[in-house]
Amino acid sequence: MRVLIACEFSGRVREAFNKKGHESWSCDFLTTEISSYRHYQGDVFDLIDTEHWDLMIAHPPCVHLAVSGALHFHKKKIRQKRALAFVQDLLDSPIHKIALENPVSVISTKIRKPDQYIQPWMFGHEETKKTGLWLKNLPLLKPTNIMENRRANLTPSGQNKLGPSPTRSMDRGRTYQGIADAMADQWGCDY
Repeated sequence: MRVLIACEFSGRVREAFNKKGHESWSCDFLTTEISSYRHYQGDVFDLIDTEHWDLMIAHPPCVHLAVSGALHFHKKKIRQKRALAFVQDLLDSPIHKIALENPVSVISTKIRKPDQYIQPWMFGHEETKKTGLWLKNLPLLKPTNIMENRRANLTPSGQNKLGPSPTRSMDRGRTYQGIADAMADQWGCDY
């Protein structure tokens, strides 16, 4: 299967699919953290418009979308409108299977509600980070390793508690490995 991981600099999801034998490419304006010739540094629509993809998993930037920044929405109406248009363009891409992930955001009120919400603690990580998945022709992602002690205590932790720094948005944007592996295991097959 040919898999495009849109807006991914970390390479985690790309590599999870490559380990399963798929031809998986990541694309971002940033360089990739896990070196690979299968990373395109540039506009994702350069690849969407010129290549055939069976599956796309998209991680659009949430800086103008996440409700955690709602206090500042009044100052970024134009940027938010552009961000929502980008999300809609990704969802409308001519790719048979699509998953778009984002934290709790205005996507759910301006475009449509997510098909499901997931948490890192459902996939073997102690952290919390409620993340929506908007799906097209894909099943819901099934939890693989529920951390029961975390399930009982949903106090924000992990990426949600990072303080200001030059790399904060990158640090918050990395997909948890357990989630990347679940995506490859569950969506990297024919059904």
